[in-house]
Amino acid sequence: MSDILYTYHKQVYANITNKCDCNCKFCIRNHGDSVGEAKMLWHKADPSLDEILQAMDAFDFTNYQELVYCGYGEPTCALESLIASAKYAKEKFGVSIRVNTNGLANLYHKKNIVPELAEVVDSISISLNAPTKEAYQEITRPQFPDAFEAMLQFAVECQKCIPNVKFSIVDVLSPEDIKASQELADRLGVDLRIRKYT
Repeated sequence: MSDILYTYHKQVYANITNKCDCNCKFCIRNHGDSVGEAKMLWHKADPSLDEILQAMDAFDFTNYQELVYCGYGEPTCALESLIASAKYAKEKFGVSIRVNTNGLANLYHKKNIVPELAEVVDSISISLNAPTKEAYQEITRPQFPDAFEAMLQFAVECQKCIPNVKFSIVDVLSPEDIKASQELADRLGVDLRIRKYT
C-alpha cells in the first residue's frame, strides 16, 4: 500500500489523493515515486476516509505540532476527506493544520470552499508559481483557462478567514520574476515564500 502519511524535513505530511488539476513543469512527482521517508506516494486508488484515519491512528505524532496536507496530488481535490481527517487530527492529536494547494479549489468544486477550509485549517500555502497569467499558464499548465485570476481570488478569500496565508514560488524563477511575484503578493497583502527547488 502507498504511503498516506510520510515525513520529510522533520515534518509530517498527508498524501490523500493523486488527483490534480495542474501539470506543473517543475512538479516533483514527475521525477520519482516518493520524497522524504515515503516509500511510494502513488495510490492505486485514492484512500478512503477510513484508511486516512487508520493511518493517523497508526502514526506517532509525538514531537509533531503540524500536519501538512501535501502529497502527490492536490489535496483540495479530496475536499471531504481533507476536512474530516483534519478535524479528526486536530481533536485527537492536537496538531495544527496546513494545506499546500494550487489555489484552484473554487474552480474545481464550482463554489467557494474557503469557509469549509477555514473550519479546520490554520495555515495555507498557495502556489503562485509566476507573476503573470501568461507565465503561470506556461509553467502550471492548469485545466482551467482562467486559473491565474481564480488562484489570486482564492488567496484574497483565504485572507478573510484563515489565520496564516502565504503564496509560494520556486527559486528557479528569474530574479525579475521573483521581484514581480513579490510585488504582486504585496499588492494583495499576502506573504510570499520562496522555496528552494530540490
